[in-house]
Amino acid sequence: MALNIISNYAANVAHRNLTASDAMATKSLSKLSSGTRVVSARDDAASMAIGARLNATTQALKTASVNVGQANSMLQIADGGMATIDDVLVRMKTLAVQASSGNLSDVERGFLNDEFVQLRDEIDRIASSTNFNGIQLLGDGGDVAINFTPAVGNAALTPAFGFDQFAITDNNYWAQDATADGVDDNGLEIRIQEIGGNQVIMTVLTAIDGSLDRAQSIDVTDFAATGGSQSIAAGGSNVFNFDELGVTIKVNTNFSDVVDYVRAGAAGSNDFGFGSANTDFMGSGVDTSSGQVFFMEEDNGQQLSDSIDFQVGGGNTANDRLSINLSAVDSSVLGSSGLGQETLEDLGANAITTAAGAQNAVEVVTRAIDDLQRARAAIGTSQNRLDFAAQNLASTQENTESARSTLLDLDVAAEMTSFTSKQILVQSGVAMLAQANQMPQNLLRLLQG
Repeated sequence: MALNIISNYAANVAHRNLTASDAMATKSLSKLSSGTRVVSARDDAASMAIGARLNATTQALKTASVNVGQANSMLQIADGGMATIDDVLVRMKTLAVQASSGNLSDVERGFLNDEFVQLRDEIDRIASSTNFNGIQLLGDGGDVAINFTPAVGNAALTPAFGFDQFAITDNNYWAQDATADGVDDNGLEIRIQEIGGNQVIMTVLTAIDGSLDRAQSIDVTDFAATGGSQSIAAGGSNVFNFDELGVTIKVNTNFSDVVDYVRAGAAGSNDFGFGSANTDFMGSGVDTSSGQVFFMEEDNGQQLSDSIDFQVGGGNTANDRLSINLSAVDSSVLGSSGLGQETLEDLGANAITTAAGAQNAVEVVTRAIDDLQRARAAIGTSQNRLDFAAQNLASTQENTESARSTLLDLDVAAEMTSFTSKQILVQSGVAMLAQANQMPQNLLRLLQG
């Protein structure tokens, strides 16, 4: 080969090989640092595509496992509620058996009946209030809202007259609707009346199915703006808790002026509410003589579903979902045994006030216990099925993760060996390039002569 100083073929070859070795070392380093065999699609496009799908499947299965756990928790809550109802039914049967005996008088049976009826109401309360994240588990819920629209004469129940907010604290009380007529016939009425020339009483009355049910009064005299020890300052507020009625009322500073106004009236002339003669309340033109009423509405969205579908797989097929049936266990269902027989609710308010009624109640409660056990057994069956679904998910997740690992995860030992080899090549390439760059220097000796 001719010797020249224009081109250095050996240096070019060394440089090309050094560049290739450095690229391979960099690629190996990226794999070692990321822990994956396929850093980009050019490494292995097919494996990357398959691995991406397997990774998505794995993550979906993990979420499905969480769903199964949540489903089990939901059913555990339902089972706990049923266990409590079972204890209540056992006590009710004890009372019915006791009342069936001829050695008791009607008075004593009346005492037993009072507890019997209260326990039946407790069954309904448990069935209504047992839910998971707002999903009813044992019966229809008792969610109630205040319906402001159709209220009669409620123009004075506003912040301008001191009324900031109305809240319901006992859904089960307000959700009653024995007539089931779907109209707003449960409501409350507010009155503020002067008594004895100075004392002011605030009374709230409640109506269920259009009939007066309860009333509760609070002395609000001290809230007067003039000389009241509990007068509400500007920007302040107070909450009246009518706990017997399941209602709270938040009032502002204007309420103190209302108390002053009512107290200033002669012989109740400034009274607020039904039966008063005041047709121009506080000079506002608002007529409070006809009563200040709000109605209540049940939220029909909080109902017991016939079944709940749980997503227990990563796909969108019927096999990826598990449907669990739920059964109502309130007094309107227990005892019927699915055959239209008399239920706990059908026993009425005087269920065990007579020996004959108590003997009949024993049969109804016995059927109710059987109905409850059937519903509870169904819950247990679903829990066991969910356990097996969870086991299958865990196994599938492991195997899918293993398949993804085989395709994408890096064999660190093998790659480290390869990286070491490439490092040696890089070092060797640097050394050889240096040697190749020295070769033209030999021609200078010829020129020196």
